[in-house]
Amino acid sequence: MPTAILTGQPVPGSSIEGDLRSLGYDVRAAADPAEAETLLAQVPGDQRVAVVDARFVGHLHALRLGLTDPRFPLAAIPGAVTAQAAGRQALTRAVARETSAGGGTAVAVDSLADRIVTALDDDGSDVHRPELGSLVAAVPADPQARNEARQAVSAVDDEAVRLKSAVKSRDGFFTTFCISPYSRYLARWCARRGMSPNQVTTASLLTALVAAGCAATGTRGGFVAAGLLLIFSFVLDCTDGQLARYSLQYSTLGAWLDATFDRAKEYAYYAGLALGAARGGDDVWALALGAMVLQTCRHVVDFSFNEANHDATANTSPTAALSDKLDSVGWTVWVRRMIVLPIGERWAMIAILTAATTPRITFYALLIGCAFAATYTTAGRVLRSLTRKARRTDRAANALADLADSGPLAQGLAEAFKKPSRRLPGFAAPAVALLGGAAVVATAALTDFGGPWTAVAALVYAATSALAVARPLKGALDWLVPPLFRAAEYGTVLALAVKAEVNGALPAAFGLVAAVAYHHYDTVYRIRGDAGAPPAWLVRVIGGHEGRTLLVAVLAAVLSASQFEVALTALAVAVALVVLVESIRFWVTAHMGGAPAVHDEGEPA
Repeated sequence: MPTAILTGQPVPGSSIEGDLRSLGYDVRAAADPAEAETLLAQVPGDQRVAVVDARFVGHLHALRLGLTDPRFPLAAIPGAVTAQAAGRQALTRAVARETSAGGGTAVAVDSLADRIVTALDDDGSDVHRPELGSLVAAVPADPQARNEARQAVSAVDDEAVRLKSAVKSRDGFFTTFCISPYSRYLARWCARRGMSPNQVTTASLLTALVAAGCAATGTRGGFVAAGLLLIFSFVLDCTDGQLARYSLQYSTLGAWLDATFDRAKEYAYYAGLALGAARGGDDVWALALGAMVLQTCRHVVDFSFNEANHDATANTSPTAALSDKLDSVGWTVWVRRMIVLPIGERWAMIAILTAATTPRITFYALLIGCAFAATYTTAGRVLRSLTRKARRTDRAANALADLADSGPLAQGLAEAFKKPSRRLPGFAAPAVALLGGAAVVATAALTDFGGPWTAVAALVYAATSALAVARPLKGALDWLVPPLFRAAEYGTVLALAVKAEVNGALPAAFGLVAAVAYHHYDTVYRIRGDAGAPPAWLVRVIGGHEGRTLLVAVLAAVLSASQFEVALTALAVAVALVVLVESIRFWVTAHMGGAPAVHDEGEPA
């Protein structure tokens, strides 16, 4: 149980002690700074502790924001400061300074908590200060100020503020206007019944899987039910994040579940639509796999661009300035958010088309919409990269190298290409990645199945991939290398499965791409959570992108079409088992080990 140490002169009728207890704190009172230091030393080092001024006046939600958010080692609001285990040493030093002769800090307030915060700042500690907005948090100096503060508290409904802040500040049009106005109340309902965000996330996944099952029936009633359930799954998907913000229940495991389940739900639904179409005599597995490939490559473009510019210096661009200017005009903001087809708009479109049309039409619309969105976002980011003058850091280069997912073959050749690569122009990395990837995909698509040429092209692709990563990925367009690798690998699998012309080859290819895509998404979420890339042994075992591409090409050359289908299925199962077991082990261990909580408020997926 966390401990709150109340300092200063108690105020008759104050609700601070009850408020702290309602937040789960064990409250202890200290008559002076020396006793506060003694009480602090008695609290176990692995427990959260807070120092709160007994004269504090403010909203309960202000205290909640300041004292219960698990994402920050140190946090403070006026009159209160808290530390988790990672920030305890800094807090102990600051308290010691304030109990020493003269306090060591010159401030204009008579509040131990605020003096401690000033001491933490002077010590260089990173203290999180939540944005309170209209919420009140103050330490009044006299009865008149206390009365004014209480009136200010009464004038603001903190529950309304809490509900509003539960909604993501930046989201798509459909989510903002069609889902969030009521899903926030569902989030509050869940919070009041003690439900966790992870439970809601799991419920969203199960609902989407049931939706996929309904779509797989191939009946009109099944398609209608699938569309309705997909929308409800999205409502729950919004609810879990809003519940996390409403109750400040952030966790490393929760962030991973939320991110990976979104991908699992969407791609499982694609499979359900393909199965339903097959029951009606229409084979759309190629469209389903194409939609998954396109959507995954879109995401990798987002991830790579963001990582490349995560901490870039001198980051200026006329294109970015124009974008910021457009965002200052109300209607352009929503148009720009809608045309990139974020998850809300995308799922609404899929649900409506599933219920009203056929799987083939649904996939055609999805492919056209995602292709336009991908062209729009990628073109804008290319323009930004070409017009900005920025120096990218080693961290960004390492992140792009991890996202590239190069296996032993590419890494070995890259060592041999290090010296020659230094003489190549700055755009060489994405250029050779594009040429190599285009060559292997085109060869797989345009030559007869069973011929040797795709395997030869895959060898060339391995060499060009090695050349692309032979030097640090710090060029203006080097962030394009990972998505080009994804397009090459997934596109080759798709093309070979189509050319096999045997029942089951495309579903097997769908399973293989889904398993590999999971590995690539998992890599992204580890990097975003500052957990590093997956272990090197895992990349070696599953071959890297160039190794898997070469293996699939060789299998197509030496096996018959029916044998190729079996080999793809076995490869999909093997990759899925290895990456899932290692990923689950990693994230559960990180969660149980007390890894810092993560909550991604980035772009809508």
